[in-house]
Amino acid sequence: MMEKMIFGRYIPGDSFVHRLDPRSKLIFVFAFIVIVFLANNAVTYAFILAFTLFVIFMSKIRLYFLINGLKPVIILLVFTFLIHILFTREGDILFELGFFKVYEEGLRQGIFISIRFLVLVFMTSILTLTTSPISITDGIEVLLNPLKKLKMPVHELALMMSIALRFIPTLMDETDKIMKAQMARGSDLSAGPLKDRLKAVVPLLVPLFVSAFKRAEDLATAMEVRGYRGGEGRTRYRQLKWDWRDSSSIIVLVVMTAVLIFFRS
Repeated sequence: MMEKMIFGRYIPGDSFVHRLDPRSKLIFVFAFIVIVFLANNAVTYAFILAFTLFVIFMSKIRLYFLINGLKPVIILLVFTFLIHILFTREGDILFELGFFKVYEEGLRQGIFISIRFLVLVFMTSILTLTTSPISITDGIEVLLNPLKKLKMPVHELALMMSIALRFIPTLMDETDKIMKAQMARGSDLSAGPLKDRLKAVVPLLVPLFVSAFKRAEDLATAMEVRGYRGGEGRTRYRQLKWDWRDSSSIIVLVVMTAVLIFFRS
C-alpha cells in the first residue's frame, strides 16, 4: 500500500495542466480548498465533482492511478462517512435495525463530506503530480515575496516546504521497505491483539527515524558542498512565465465560484 502513495510524487508530462505556471496552480489549488466549502446541496457537490474529474482529464493522469493512490487514506474517508451516519440524527429515518438508525440528514451529510474530502485529495494530488518540486519551490517563493518586506526568510521557507513535500513519498517507500524486511524476519504487524501490534511498530519506527535523519544529513551536506548559502543574491536558471493558460485557469476559478454561489441553498 505504501508504494502506491501518490501525494508528493511528480510524473513528467505534457498536458495542459503540466504546462501551467506553478504560481497559477498554487493559487488555483489554495482557492479551490476555500471555494469547495461553498457547496451545500446536491447540485453544487455534483458540479464540484464533475469539475474535479474534468481537471483530472486535462492533466492526463489516469483516474485508476489516482484511486489506487487514495487507498492509504480510504480508512479516513470511511471513518468520516460513518461518523455522520451514526451521530447525525436529523430528518426521516431511512433504515433501522435495533438501536442502529440511519437518518436522511446523516446519510446526506456523510455523502457530501466524503465528496468534499475526495475532491480535495484529488486536487492537491494533481498539483504535486503535475508540478516538479523545484517549480513548486519557485512558485511559493514568488507568491510569498511581499513577506520579504517583513524580514521573513521567504526563500528558506519555500525550500523547506518543497523538501518536506518531496520527502513524503520517499519516507513512504522507506516505510514499505522496512515493513517488508520486518515481515521477512517473522514480524507480523497485522495480526494478534492490539498491544502486540503496537509493540511491533517500535522496530519499524526506530530504523525509519534513523533513515530520515541520515537522509536529512546527506541532503544538508550535499547543499553545503554545492555552495548553498540561502536565498540572498541567488538567481534562477528557469524563469517562470505566466501566459494565457494561467489567466484562463484563474477565469475558470472565478466562474466556478460564481456558479457555486448561484446554486447553493
